[in-house]
Amino acid sequence: MTGLPDLPLSPDDRETYRAVATGGETPAGHDVGRLVSLGLIAPNPDRDGQYIAHDPRGAVQQALAQVQKTITRAAQCMAELPAMEGLTAAYDAHRWYSGLSELLETRDEMNARIAQALRTASSEMWTAQPGAPVDRDPEVQRAGMERVLDLRGRGISVRSLYNVAVRDHATTAGHLAAAVEAGAEIATLEEAFPRLVIIDGHHLFIDNCVPGGRDKDAGWHVTDRATVAWAHTVYQHMWARATRWQDGDVSSEMLTERQKAILRALEEGEPQHGVGPRLGLSDRTVTKEIAAARAAVGAQTVYQLMAWWGRQQAEA
Repeated sequence: MTGLPDLPLSPDDRETYRAVATGGETPAGHDVGRLVSLGLIAPNPDRDGQYIAHDPRGAVQQALAQVQKTITRAAQCMAELPAMEGLTAAYDAHRWYSGLSELLETRDEMNARIAQALRTASSEMWTAQPGAPVDRDPEVQRAGMERVLDLRGRGISVRSLYNVAVRDHATTAGHLAAAVEAGAEIATLEEAFPRLVIIDGHHLFIDNCVPGGRDKDAGWHVTDRATVAWAHTVYQHMWARATRWQDGDVSSEMLTERQKAILRALEEGEPQHGVGPRLGLSDRTVTKEIAAARAAVGAQTVYQLMAWWGRQQAEA
């Protein structure tokens, strides 16, 4: 960087300074220019071609002053860079650049960041939870209900999309029914879908799909405007295909919601090996659920099961 002292000293520079300081001649072929510029030596006014040594401590102070001046100027330049970047709007007015993506490496980090975004939320919280239902700690469910009540009390739209299997999980079903009573919108989807949280159309939280992640609960906080808007549109498409909680299928009570979802997929022409990927289930689970459905309705084969299913749909 211009303005900085001409350092470091070379072995020849050190040898030359020691020779001058002890009253000797400058070594033949050694350049004295760096030593003169640093103030370590100066031409001897009484003897042409010879030099006198100066106190290195004075040269150090002079060099230090130069460095400090350069650092101060560099800091001033750094402070002006945002103003320069702001001119981009005039040069490239038709383009938008906004936001970033940040990896949050643990579940606690994800939850803390979501909670932070919710504290300033003003319009919506939309979530998609594709996982199978589990027995949750009552305190966790209580906290979730308090969050729903708080958000609805602030006039914030709350939408939650779940795996259809939650309808057969008594504890979760009770919790979601209470959330609907509190004003939340709940729906279930039979097909596989991604986990995500959207807050106010400005914050998107998604799973970490980048290879090499260490923690399976790691995720990304995305604030890029275009990406969040895209996820918002995807969510609306998923929601349009989902079934509202209060409109859940009440026919064919001998079957679970998961079994009904499998039969609907088969009814629509999906081969059995394609049902699992569509619903986010393993092939083994699909086979077990079809066997359970056959046993429930007294069918000996899948063909008999589908015939029974077709009659149920015709009568509905």
